[in-house]
Amino acid sequence: MTERHPLSEAVAAAVTEVGSLLRDWREDPSVRSGVWEGGQFKAEADAMAHRALSRRLAAIDARIPVVSEEDPGSLTAPRPPRYWLIDPIDGTASYVHGFDGYVTQAALVIGERPEVAAVFAPHHQVLYTAVHGRGARRDGIALPWLAPCPPGHGVLTDNTPAPTGIARRAYDRFGYGEYLESGSIALKLCRIAEGTAHLFVKDVPVRDWDVAAPALILSEVGGRVTRGDGSPFAYQGPYEHRGLVGASDPATCRAVAHWLRH
Repeated sequence: MTERHPLSEAVAAAVTEVGSLLRDWREDPSVRSGVWEGGQFKAEADAMAHRALSRRLAAIDARIPVVSEEDPGSLTAPRPPRYWLIDPIDGTASYVHGFDGYVTQAALVIGERPEVAAVFAPHHQVLYTAVHGRGARRDGIALPWLAPCPPGHGVLTDNTPAPTGIARRAYDRFGYGEYLESGSIALKLCRIAEGTAHLFVKDVPVRDWDVAAPALILSEVGGRVTRGDGSPFAYQGPYEHRGLVGASDPATCRAVAHWLRH
């Protein structure tokens, strides 16, 4: 299948442009300053990237509203039937502290399903895209269908130099022998989609905007992403959920989710 959709190239260009801005802005210390809101650090760059990406998406089609982590009003209104779900910076901590594991991302959600996705990793200069039912791409090159990878085989990924917390528990429980340090949620799921990693587990709150774009990319190559209890992300109701399992092999995803539930 070839990736064809009237909005796919435009949204890919939008996230790439905003990602390039983020790289430039990081030279300014004031852009990396911010405040803590609950358990999340909000940098000035988050708001700047939100404005830049929202403007570009509005220019693509002003009839499609933007729902964003950085726009609280958009999160309290009922979900539109068709909308952009964006995370202007996924991996703000990485961005602020000079690490490379951050992305900017957007997904076009129609009803209860992401239809188009784009994730751009500015430091690596890598663009991941997908269209529902038409495959996924890395820098314009089609990603192959993922080979089966049972639990304990392949590479487990998380965002610390060595596995800790739930990642360490999964590493030991299933007998993984390889580990990859990566950055944001989206980047880790994209690493699985490209075959660099095979399992990512998280047992803390995650939000739909963290997941929508990379989950579509991963599902288009045969992988799977679920909430921690094994249920799918339905893109309806509340935006926050508990936990996440992403795997290159759906059977591994089910096995790990079952372990988390028990």
